[in-house]
Amino acid sequence: MNTSVLSGILLTIFSYFLFTLQDASVKWLVVALPVWQILFVRSVTIFVLCVAVGRGPLLRRSLRSPVLGPMILRNLLLLAAWLCYYTAARDLGLAELTTLYYAAPILITILAVPILKEDVPLLRWIAVVVGFIGVLVATDPFGTGLKLSLPVWLALLAAVFWAFSTVLLRKTALEEVTLVQMTISSGFFILFTGLAVTVTWVPPSLADVALMVATGLIAGIAQYALFEGMRRAPVSVLAPFEYSSLIWAFALGFLIWGDIPAFQVFIGAALIFSAGMIIILGERFGRRLTVG
Repeated sequence: MNTSVLSGILLTIFSYFLFTLQDASVKWLVVALPVWQILFVRSVTIFVLCVAVGRGPLLRRSLRSPVLGPMILRNLLLLAAWLCYYTAARDLGLAELTTLYYAAPILITILAVPILKEDVPLLRWIAVVVGFIGVLVATDPFGTGLKLSLPVWLALLAAVFWAFSTVLLRKTALEEVTLVQMTISSGFFILFTGLAVTVTWVPPSLADVALMVATGLIAGIAQYALFEGMRRAPVSVLAPFEYSSLIWAFALGFLIWGDIPAFQVFIGAALIFSAGMIIILGERFGRRLTVG
């Protein structure tokens, strides 16, 4: 396999582990604090880290960046995805919500063809479908009956917005360095979440502040790994590895809250792992055949 592609895959898997760890932190914090407040502190932490590394030249380059417009569009899509996702979460169970949201990798693979002009081999399509079947098995959404409703449509919209934002990220990742993209993204969210925080702020404890800052550090490293992964490998290669976050979610749920996954979760996890292996083996042997 191409070394660049392999490093992109490993960085992507690592990033989704950290994003899942971030979600676990947010789940812990959201009991006492508004989501907007958590996201605000998270964004400030990432922005401060970026400025500490890049200083003035980074800020000037970010303001003059050729991807400033596309990055703002991407962050608007992300904001829409979060709003849809959290609104749907009020009425949908975790199994339904996760399954609907994980339509995103399939959409990403589909969008990569017309937008990024990527050539998506059959094995990548198979990997995406196998991974999605694994999510279906692990979450068992049809055990509770999945019916079309406003929350269901909102969850699907969240998947659509996330898919478009990920494809746009791949497009901008090739034109700008990662640190500039992180600075633009965190600055955007400071502005938008800051407006909401003015009316939703709740005085946090020192422990809450420490955990929110830690969440920002984790998110910052996760963003850097994700952006770098997108720079090194085609988005259609990386899309199935988004499913790995489901495995991390169940693992962290067990370690932190003592949740014991049902048997079908392990079957689903095996299918998700198989999806990743299909991609890796397909890239490796496909490259050998091309070279041969």
